[in-house]
Amino acid sequence: MMTDTSLSPLLASPRPNERVSRDLLRRGRWKPAEFVFWLIVAASFFFLPDRHLLLSEIAILGLFALSLDLIIGYAGVVSLGHGAFFGLGAYVAGLTSIHLTGEPLTGLVLAALAAGLLGLATGPLLLLRASDLTRLMVTLGVAMLVLEGANQAAWLTGGADGLTGVMIDPLLGRFEFDLFGTTGYAYCLIVTFAFFLIARRVVTSPYGLSLRAIRDNPLRARSMGIPVGRRILGLYAFSALIAGAAGALLTQTTMFVSLDVLAFHRSADVLLILVLGGVGYLYGGLLGAIGFKLLQDWFSAITPQYWMFWMGLVLLVVVLIGRENLNALPRTLLARFRKEGRT
Repeated sequence: MMTDTSLSPLLASPRPNERVSRDLLRRGRWKPAEFVFWLIVAASFFFLPDRHLLLSEIAILGLFALSLDLIIGYAGVVSLGHGAFFGLGAYVAGLTSIHLTGEPLTGLVLAALAAGLLGLATGPLLLLRASDLTRLMVTLGVAMLVLEGANQAAWLTGGADGLTGVMIDPLLGRFEFDLFGTTGYAYCLIVTFAFFLIARRVVTSPYGLSLRAIRDNPLRARSMGIPVGRRILGLYAFSALIAGAAGALLTQTTMFVSLDVLAFHRSADVLLILVLGGVGYLYGGLLGAIGFKLLQDWFSAITPQYWMFWMGLVLLVVVLIGRENLNALPRTLLARFRKEGRT
C-alpha cells in the first residue's frame, strides 16, 4: 500500500497531534516586532494629540481591512462588496443611537451582530459556485442591493440626505466624544486591538489551520474530512461582523452616516489597502491602512484635485515591482553600500 510522501513525516510520527499542537503554539507566540508595533501605536495617542482625528480614521480603516484580510488571506475568497457590511454596521449604530440608546458599546455590539447576520445569510451564495469571478459578482451584487435598499428606505435611513440626529453618549458614562477626537481615537484603538486579538487567536487555532488547508487545496481539504463550506461560511460571517463594527465606529466618532458608507469605493479602497500592506498575516490591513491614509493625506495637501492619480501610480509601482522586492530594497542598498565601501 502506497502513501503520499508529503504526509510521510507526519504519519511516521508516533504522536502527530502533538506536532501540530507545537506548531500552532509556535505560530501563536508574539514576536518582538509585534510588541514594538503596538507600543508605537499606543504611543501615538500621547505624542500626536493634534492628529487624533486622522488616527481614528486609520484605526477604523485598519479594522475594516483586517476583516477583509481574514477571508482573502486565510480562505482565498475575494470580495468586491465588503462595504455592504461596513455600511450596514454604520447605519445600525446610527439608528440605535436615535431610536434606542446612545450608549456606544450597545450600538457597537448591535451593529456587529447585524453585519454578521447579513454575512451568514449571504455567505451560502459564495458556495454555490467556487469560481472566483462568480464570487466577485455575488459580493458586488449584495453590496448594490444593500445600497439601493438604503436609498429607497429614506424614511428610515434619510436616503441621499443622510441620517441626522445621531447623538452618542459619553463612553462608559464618563468620557465625552470631543471635537478633537481624543476619546474617539482611544475608543477606536481599543476596539481595533480587541478584534485583532480575537482574529489572531482564530487564525492560529486548529480552525485557522484548516482554513489555510482550504485556501491552498479545497479538494484535498474536503477529502481529509474538513467541512469546507461550513468553515468558509463561518469565517465569512465573522469577517462581516468585524466590518460592521468598523462601520459602527465611523458613525459613533463622526455622529453622521450617509449613503457614502455603502458606496463602491469603500470596497475598492479596502482592497487597495490590502494590496499595499499584503494579505495573509493580519498586519497587512493595519500597515496598509496607515500607508494608504498617510499617502492620501499627503497627496491631498499637495494636489487636492489629483490625489487619486498619485495613489493609482503608487498602486502600479507596488504591483509591478512587487511588495517583496520593495521590502528587500533597503537591505539590497545597504549591502551594495557596504560592498562599495570595502572596495
